[in-house]
Amino acid sequence: MNGIIPMVYRQIKRFVNARSRLVMTIVQPILWLVFFGLGMSRAFSFPGASVMFGGLSYLSFLASGMVAMTIIVGSFMSGVSVIWDKQFGFLKETLVAPAPRAQIIIGRALGDALVINLQAMIILALVYLIAPGLRIEGVVPVVLYGIVLSLGFASLGIALSVRLSSMEGFQMIVNLITQPLLFMSGIFFPLSTMPDWMRIIAYLNPATYAVDGMRYWLTGVSAFNPMEDVALLLVLTAVLLFLGVRSFEKATIED
Repeated sequence: MNGIIPMVYRQIKRFVNARSRLVMTIVQPILWLVFFGLGMSRAFSFPGASVMFGGLSYLSFLASGMVAMTIIVGSFMSGVSVIWDKQFGFLKETLVAPAPRAQIIIGRALGDALVINLQAMIILALVYLIAPGLRIEGVVPVVLYGIVLSLGFASLGIALSVRLSSMEGFQMIVNLITQPLLFMSGIFFPLSTMPDWMRIIAYLNPATYAVDGMRYWLTGVSAFNPMEDVALLLVLTAVLLFLGVRSFEKATIED
C-alpha cells in the first residue's frame, strides 16, 4: 500500500487544482444530452418507437449512457497527467521510487477513478432532472459500476501515455479509440440494431457491460443479465489493468 495511498491522494489533489479539466469533462456530456438527446427524442417520438429501446423513451435510454460516457472520456484523459509528469520530471521520480510500480499505477488509476466518478455523479444528478422516472435506488450500483469501468480505462490511458511524449499525439490517439468505443457500447442505440460485425466488437468492449448494468439499475431495462454485466466488466477491466501495470513496469526513465 506504500505506493497506492500517496498516488490516490496526489491525483485527488491535482483534481482540486485543475478546475478547467472538471469543467470540460462535465460540459461535453451535457452538450450531447441537450442537443443530441433532446433532438433525437423528437425523432423517436412516433408510435411504437419506444419498443426499440426496451419500452423507454429515448432520453431515459440515453441518460445512463451519458454517465458512462463521462467516465470513459475522463478516464482516458487521465493519461494526460502522465505526459505532464514526464515533461516536469515527476514521472522519473516515480519510476525510481522504492514502492512497486504496480502499486504506483494502481494508486494513480484508483485516484483518477474516484475523481472521475465524482464528476459522473454531477452528470447523474442532471439527468434525473432531464429524464424523470429514473430509479433513485440505482445511484449506488451506478457508482460501483463506474469505479470499475474507470479503473480499467484509466489504466489503458496511462499505458498509452507512458509510450508517448506528445500531448497532441496522445489526444489524437485517444480520440481515435474513444469514439468507436462510445458508439459500440450501447450508449446511443441498442446493441440489437447494430450490424453483426459491430456487435461482435461491442461484446469485447468493457463499456458495453457498464452501460447495460447502469441502465438496468436506473431504468430496469437491460440487454444482458445484470450478473453477466458485473462478471464480464470485472474480467475485461482486469485485462486492461494488467496491460497498464505491465506497460508501466517496462517503462524506463528514457521514455
